[in-house]
Formats: sequence, C-alpha cells, structure tokens
Amino acid sequence: MGTQGASRSEDCAFCQIANNQTDAEILLSDGELLCFRDIKPSATHHYLVVPRAHINNCKTLQGNDVPLVERMEKMGRSILEKNKVSNLNDVRMGFHVPPFSSVPHLHLHALAPASTMNFKAQLRYGPQSHWFIPVDKVLSQLKTRGKVK
Repeated sequence: MGTQGASRSEDCAFCQIANNQTDAEILLSDGELLCFRDIKPSATHHYLVVPRAHINNCKTLQGNDVPLVERMEKMGRSILEKNKVSNLNDVRMGFHVPPFSSVPHLHLHALAPASTMNFKAQLRYGPQSHWFIPVDKVLSQLKTRGKVK
C-alpha cells in the first residue's frame, strides 16, 4: 500500500496528528484513516481524510492503492453526511498535485458546498484548477494506468 514514497517523518504534521501528538480534533477515525477539519477552510465544510501510514502524495500511489483511495472517499462522504451536508452532488473531493501540496502527506480534501466557494478557493480546488485532481480521476487513472499522471 503506497509503499513508494512511504517514509514516516518526525516533522510531518499529519503523522503527528495521526499519532495524537497535537490537539487537533479527530472527527472520524479507524485503524487506517482519520479525518479532521482543514485549518484554512475554503468552504463551509472543509475536511481532510488522511491515512495513518505516511504516503507522500497522490503521485506515489499505485494500482494496488485503489481500495485505500476508495476508503478515503467513503470517509470523506461520511463526514459530510454526519455534518448534515444536504446536497452531496455539490461537493469537491480530491488531492493537490505535487508540488502544490502544503503538507507532503497524502490527504483527501472534502469540501461542500462547492457552489459557494469563493474565487480563490475555486482556483485551488475548482474543476479548472491545475493544482487539484478530483478523487474520481485519481481512481480512474490508478485503475487504468496503475499510477496518477
């Protein structure tokens, strides 16, 4: 699972959160994943879903990581439902493409409602962004190519 680029880092903010070394509020978690609020939200609801294992970014994922990404997406949808997001079709879920990741640890952004995100948020997370790849596109590329382009 995500073995390419997987090396735990003492300095990784998300590894520290996963290891309960910060006061970040964990909203959902299981043995493999955790979810918390983005510290700089770009939508009314902006959550991050992070694997506990250190994986550098979406470009290091391989075909055998499809189940991991599917579970990340499922947890992202779960946190939105738990927080009463009424329109699950008005959601943006995906990953920043290196070198545009602020934290070099794989994390799925779950944002809603996407239709109310401001111009700056649309640049970072919108459908025309060069810095953001939707989760469905990541899954499609992993299934067909075995890697993220």
